[in-house]
Amino acid sequence: MTTPAQREAATAAVLVAAAKAGEPHAFDALVRRYRKRIFALALHLSGSESDADDIVQDVFLRAYRALDQFEGRSEFFTWVYRLTVNRALDARRTRARRSESSIDLADPRIERSLEVDAPADPRRAAELRQTYARVLQALDALPAEMRTTVVLVTLQGLSNAEAAVVQGCSRGTIAWRLHEGRKRLLEATNDGGARRHPLSEHLGRLLREAGLPLGEPEPTLS
Repeated sequence: MTTPAQREAATAAVLVAAAKAGEPHAFDALVRRYRKRIFALALHLSGSESDADDIVQDVFLRAYRALDQFEGRSEFFTWVYRLTVNRALDARRTRARRSESSIDLADPRIERSLEVDAPADPRRAAELRQTYARVLQALDALPAEMRTTVVLVTLQGLSNAEAAVVQGCSRGTIAWRLHEGRKRLLEATNDGGARRHPLSEHLGRLLREAGLPLGEPEPTLS
């Protein structure tokens, strides 16, 4: 019996083959299937909504132009994830050189979360805004490779094996980064020892744009 991940990979492989064969709507279907997750990944790693928009366009343009060179040794989504990670980290380094702040209370990642979690409750929104700001400050303070691992596994729902393919390292390295990253996040967001934030809950909320569950691809439109 095939797993959801295997079915997803098979569907993507069919669409890739059709796109390489010249089917005009096949690549559009791939974009619709993965765009929301690619945007979320770019947003979390770059910290900028405008950068994330640019990254999504650039990643899919690069993927389209290089489709003939894609030999299928890895899955399509891990390929575009790798492109996204590299572009997002470059964008973040560029912003850092310009001394731009990467996190504030108007961070687009926070705004998107509040649209889901407190759409009509200003008091709750104010409370969550402070919490999410602390979580994101802690997330953004992690070393780049560790932060990427946490985002890929905790927010994007990738397995350790999939994250290892995207980042070009071993599963053991992914497991260590994830363990160490979660420990640092807990330490950084501990309220003076009084209580610890449920990071899986808060970080999960930070991904839920338009109600998209973790790891769920957008439906392919016929």
